[in-house]
Order: sequence, then structure tokens, then C-alpha cells
Amino acid sequence: MDPHRLRQDFPVFRHHPDLIYLDSTASSLKPQLVIDAERMYYETSGVNVHRGVYALSQQATDTYETVREKVRKFINAASTSEIIFVRGATEGINLVAETWGRANLKRGDVVLISEMEHHANIVPWQRLRDELGVELRWIPVTNDGDLDLTNIDELLVGVKLLAITQMSNVLGVVNDVAMLSKQAHVVGALVLVDGAQSVPHLPVDIKAIDADFLVFSGHKMLAPSGVGVLYAKQALLEVMTPYQRGGDMIREVTKEGASWNEVPWKFEAGTPNIGGVIGLGAAIDYLSSVGMDQIWKHDQEIATYGLEKLAALPFVTVLGAKAGSPRGAIFALDIPDVHPHDVGSIMDERQICVRAGHHCAQPLHRRFGLAGTTRASGYLHTMTADIDRLIEGLVAVHRAFA
Repeated sequence: MDPHRLRQDFPVFRHHPDLIYLDSTASSLKPQLVIDAERMYYETSGVNVHRGVYALSQQATDTYETVREKVRKFINAASTSEIIFVRGATEGINLVAETWGRANLKRGDVVLISEMEHHANIVPWQRLRDELGVELRWIPVTNDGDLDLTNIDELLVGVKLLAITQMSNVLGVVNDVAMLSKQAHVVGALVLVDGAQSVPHLPVDIKAIDADFLVFSGHKMLAPSGVGVLYAKQALLEVMTPYQRGGDMIREVTKEGASWNEVPWKFEAGTPNIGGVIGLGAAIDYLSSVGMDQIWKHDQEIATYGLEKLAALPFVTVLGAKAGSPRGAIFALDIPDVHPHDVGSIMDERQICVRAGHHCAQPLHRRFGLAGTTRASGYLHTMTADIDRLIEGLVAVHRAFA
């Protein structure tokens, strides 16, 4: 895989040839293939899907539903009925919390999460804690940035749902969700995996993981904003009630009530983000053509290179910087006495795009005694030269505040 060649597929680099984009964890850049796919839908059709008897609508429906099969194949799900299109991982988690959670969790039941979760995998469960009396339990994080599984058997007692990230959006560490899923199922718990960071970067086989739910967002995997996926085992979807109600998710409506469409459509109320879904399909085509194995190999190479370079800067601390273990190219950086926003501003002057703040992971930052960090993150188009520019920028920050 040649990241230099792949950069030619991303028009943003033609518009900004000196750009060093190290914010892929927040949102990925879009290749021309994806832009063209969404544009072509609006240029040549732009009509609604489902129930249209005219040719343009039928063609749009076929294209839209074909993406469901692409997603199924991409994560190795058993059926397209298990693939629900949502706005993103956040909506997917809220859907599970508000449908399965409210129907199946009661006072005293335990939801187990970790200290490294994104707020999207914390706040929905806090709501159920506050409103239903559910206990929210936390897997701690070690000083090295790994999950502390020393007492996992005790933590799993009484757990009804394990909701866990596969890859931390701050630490870059990859959790063994297949192992955790197996342990959770032994005690009768269901498992939700937050794949917002993992699905774009490494091969994800939902059958091998055996999670009951998986969520991920399109905008982090080269697709347009506002589209994502909730995978759920069909047996669960059949008994879950709809999250939102309206058009397209019904079978029949009378003055007395309504009956629901089949899965997955009973969870897709209203006109969907058709162009976004088509763009997601194009993104999956692109990622598949490059190869997820190759993308993950490249990610780890960039991670290793970055950690080696950062280790030579005594004024920089990298959260979870444990070499040798599989991790994504995500670097959360702390420079004592320098605010992350100041770091980001100096980087911006050098056309280096990084993220400054708590990255929607305040409990994790508090665990390390920090309010925020400067995060640099790479993807398939990231080159070692980009990391070199990052290092130069950090040296400039140090000199400015020394």
C-alpha cells in the first residue's frame, strides 16, 4: 500500500497541497470516488426510495439497498436484516439504550462500560441509571492505557450489558472484544461494541467477535457525514420496539393504532439519508479495494514510527504509549504547562491539523489527571513525512513556551 499514491484520490490535497491532516479520528477525508457517488445520485436522480413504482425510484431503491449488502459483507454479518442505517454511532447506541435497554433493564441490573469510552457510550447509560435505577459499573484503565481486567470476573457479576469500545479514540489501544464478548455471554450478558474507530481501520468480523450489537459511523471511514450503521442480531431486532415512529417503518396505520414493518425497516423511520448511504457504499468499495488488512498494517506502522519519534521528545507525554501491542495511529499528547488549544493554534500556522480538547472522553482524561490533550491521528493516506512535520511542530511549540 502506497499512501503517497492514495493521496491522489483525495481532492482536498489538490486544493491544499501542503496540508498535513492528522485529525482522521474525528472525521476522515473523502476520496473522489465517494464524492462522485453521492453527487451522481443527486444529479441523475435525487428521488425517494421505497414504494415508488416509477423507474427512477426503483433504481434508487436498488442502489440504496445494495449498500446494505455491502455493509453486511464488510463486517461479515449473517443477513442484511441485521443492518440498520442510522445517523452515526451515537444514534446507534441511543437506539439500543432506548429500545432494548428500557425494555430489558430494571433497577439493580448492571451495565458495564470502561473508563476509555467515548461520551456517546457513557451518557445514554447514565440516563438509564438516573431514570431506571440501573447500576453503571466501570472497567478501570491502567497507567499504560490498557483495560485493567484483573477483576473482570467480579465486575461481570450481575451484568446485563457490556458496552465497550474496540479501539479507544484517545489511546489508540485495541481491546480484545472477542474475548470480552465470550466472558460476558457466560454470565448471560449481551454485548455492544463501539466500532467507530475500529471498523474504519482494521478488519472487523462480527461473527468472530460474536457481539450482539455493533455501531459505527460513515464519516470516520471515508463516507459522508450523517450516516452510520447499527448491526444487531436479528433475533433481538425482531422483539425490539421501534426507536422512532413515522413513515416507512409501518405496516399499517389505523385510527386505533399501528403495526410495524419488518426488520430492518421498522427502525428506519422517515426519508433516509439516501445520498449518504450511497456514499457509504462507495467508501466501502474504496476501502475494500485497498484492503483492510493492508490499511491496518499501515496504521500500525505509522503508530510505531510516531511513538519512536515522540519518545525522543522529553517534553511530550503520550497517553497509553506502550510499544509492541496492536494500536491505531492515534497519539494523545500532553505538554505540561501548555494548553492543547495553544498547541493546536501553532500547528495550524504550519498547516498541521490536530484536535485539541478532551475528545469526548472526559472520564479518561480525568483518570490521567488531565483536562485535555492534543490528539494527532492518521489513516491510510498518512505518510511518515506527516509525522516528521508533527514532530517539527511540537519542537516549535516547546521553543515558543520554554
